[in-house]
Amino acid sequence: MALSIAIVGLPNVGKSTLFNALTDANALAANYPFATIEPNTGIVPITDERLVKLAELYKTDKIVPATVTFVDIAGLVAGASHGEGLGNQFLSHIRNTNAICQVVRAFDESDVQRAGSSDPKHDIDIINTELVLADLQTVDNRLPRLEKEVKADPKLRPLLELTQKLKSGLEAGKLAGSFLTAEELDEIRDLQLLSAKPFLFVFNLSEKQLNDENLRGDLSSIVAPAPVVFVSAKLESELRGLDKADRAELMRSYGQTEPGLVQLIHAAYAALGLQSFLTAGEKEVRAWTIPKKATAPQAAGVIHTDFERGFIAAQVVDYGDLIAVGSEAAARAAGKIRTEGKNYIMRPGDVVEFKFNV
Repeated sequence: MALSIAIVGLPNVGKSTLFNALTDANALAANYPFATIEPNTGIVPITDERLVKLAELYKTDKIVPATVTFVDIAGLVAGASHGEGLGNQFLSHIRNTNAICQVVRAFDESDVQRAGSSDPKHDIDIINTELVLADLQTVDNRLPRLEKEVKADPKLRPLLELTQKLKSGLEAGKLAGSFLTAEELDEIRDLQLLSAKPFLFVFNLSEKQLNDENLRGDLSSIVAPAPVVFVSAKLESELRGLDKADRAELMRSYGQTEPGLVQLIHAAYAALGLQSFLTAGEKEVRAWTIPKKATAPQAAGVIHTDFERGFIAAQVVDYGDLIAVGSEAAARAAGKIRTEGKNYIMRPGDVVEFKFNV
């Protein structure tokens, strides 16, 4: 499955600066509202050192990492869902994303305009409200048609009642994901509700604030239990273009061990309940993204739907075991390669070859 993350926030919180740093793109980043007119999209490979090791072991030059797509839309303001600022036209661009990353300004610089307040919680509430109001418009557009359909087909009444429940909750200012069950959300997934998506929060700090544990704790408590990442978009921007050694040295000077991109991807995987598995051979080594608790046939289906339909078995070896013995032949001789069937639950680090018949 492809991982896609929407980047939203108020104007001038550092969204586009962060987007540029994450994707190594050159989206316009300016210190005035609405610098981003069209949505910016960047596809980023997920760094995975295991692929490099597997490529050496299988003697292949082709490495295909998993990817994440970032979509950066114009800064939202209060009333965006009703046409204020650039309106909610940009919200439509993120309805297909897997998760929403809210970038929240926690730094204070006099030369960068502040569109929101000096209170991160208040700024988050503005964004949440606009997402709820956008969803309410979607529901209001759907309900009249659904009411007519129920008259012709009474079996649709439970769906109507669920949609009415959704409307009531949204009118009360609640995020859809906060009051509907997973089963209920699945029933109305065609609505592509923004407020039902998993949320990640990136607090944009100054370099001096990065290691302020008290501040980090206070900010985390505002959005708990949602995953949180603390970055300095300014620092992330400075990391661009540096080689690996210089990057590491600069991060160490600020007490950081991983760049923001890596932290954000970890948070996204956690929020969405994802993991990866690996395939390896002389033609290529590759990482694939799947949900946690996915079965072997479901994992095979991510490669190709025919693989899932015609699934026979999976030849599985743990990455650590494979690297330790040094070759696939040695792993087989040591009994480290297992044959798993349809009920096998995939594990992080599985290196797999699927057997299928179509």
